[in-house]
Amino acid sequence: MEGIPITLSDQNSKKPGVIFVLEKASLEVAKVGKSYQILNSDDHANFLRRNNKNPADYRPDIVHQALLSILDSPLTKAGRLRAVYVKTEKGVLFEVKPHVRVPRTYKRFAGVMLQLLQKLSITAVGKREKLLRVIKNPVTQYLPVNSRKIGFSFSSEKLIKMRNYVDTVNNESDLVFVVGAMAHGKINTDYTDDYIAISGYPMSAARCIARICEALEDKWDLL
Repeated sequence: MEGIPITLSDQNSKKPGVIFVLEKASLEVAKVGKSYQILNSDDHANFLRRNNKNPADYRPDIVHQALLSILDSPLTKAGRLRAVYVKTEKGVLFEVKPHVRVPRTYKRFAGVMLQLLQKLSITAVGKREKLLRVIKNPVTQYLPVNSRKIGFSFSSEKLIKMRNYVDTVNNESDLVFVVGAMAHGKINTDYTDDYIAISGYPMSAARCIARICEALEDKWDLL
C-alpha cells in the first residue's frame, strides 16, 4: 500500500480547536507463522494463549472505531480538529493528520497500522505529505501551551454532562481530550488538567468520543 487518500476540510485555524490523544492502544506487532501481523483477540487467541498472554487485552478494533468516530464527526469536517495522537500499550507514539481517511474495514486498517509501525510513516497517495508518522515521546511537547487537557474515566468522581462541561471552558483555548483506547484499565493522567466522567456507566472509546464531539458541535453550532 503506497499511500492512503486524504479528505479535504474547512481549516478553521483561527478558532479554538480540538486535539485527541488516544492512550494505551492495543497495536502490537508479532510474527505469526510466516508473516508479521497486528495481534487481535479474534484471529490470534491460540497464539496469545501459547505465549501466556490474555487475548482479551488485544483489541486493536477499539482504536480503529475511536479514530473513525473522530474523523467522521462534523467537528472534524468543519476544520476544528487540530491533530490526533495515538500512544500504544508498548509506548509507541504516532500522529494522525486530521484529513486522513482511515480504512473503514478492520482488515485494511490493520494493514495500514502494520505498515506504519514497520516503516514509521505513511504518505498521501501521489504526494510526499506524511499522513501518519511515528514521533518521539512525550506527547506533551506537541500540545499547545495554553490548551486545556481533559482526561476521561468512568471511575472519576467528577461526573458531569459533557455539554455542561464545555460551557465552562475558555472559548479562546484549544482543548485536548485524552481517551483510553484499551479494553480495561485507566489512562495516564499526569499531564491532564481535569479528569472527568461523562456517564455513570462504562463507555466504549468511540461512544465517549461521540459525546465529546456532539457537545462541541452543539456549542459551536456545527451542523
